[in-house]
Amino acid sequence: MTTFGYARCSMALEGKQNIDRQINELKKAGCDIVVYEQEHGDAKVKKELNALLDMVKEGDTIMVLEVSRLARSTKQLLDIVDIVKAKKLCLRILNSITIDCRNGKIDPTSQAFITLCGCFSELELNIIRERVKSGMEAARQRGAKIGRPSLTKDDIPQIFYKHYPSYINGSMNLSELARITNLSRNTLYKYISLLSQ
Repeated sequence: MTTFGYARCSMALEGKQNIDRQINELKKAGCDIVVYEQEHGDAKVKKELNALLDMVKEGDTIMVLEVSRLARSTKQLLDIVDIVKAKKLCLRILNSITIDCRNGKIDPTSQAFITLCGCFSELELNIIRERVKSGMEAARQRGAKIGRPSLTKDDIPQIFYKHYPSYINGSMNLSELARITNLSRNTLYKYISLLSQ
């Protein structure tokens, strides 16, 4: 039987340092293997978590530091608990609760507790979103520009200008232009749109 740790943080909000802290604490708690990813908590697809849930075998333990690392919605969390139950695993949330489903069942108290944890995790995310939304609105009212800065012709790199005439005269298609300039098609579309205004 193996103890797997799972660490997650949002790349935009928390950065690499938080992942390192989680990994260290999970290893200290006795995890044999720690799986981690940088992804938003409410993302519908968490690639590494899904891979972990596929990989674990009956009797294994999954350990996380807190519920919000697993999921930011009650439904997502309960779906994970269903997998834990079906695969006869143990889910341990450090300093909180251990949900032992190695017999294929979950006791009513643990079910109620994990459901409440999911509700509070979802509530916390909604509060954060409202706070961010309110802060952005206050900044807008003060005259601050929110979001990415507007793209101007001065922002277009010289490599694009060098090969753009070949694209215009038809001697180079978009895929070739993307390859030779090392720019994505979406970026090229933005530059072409800007130049055609």
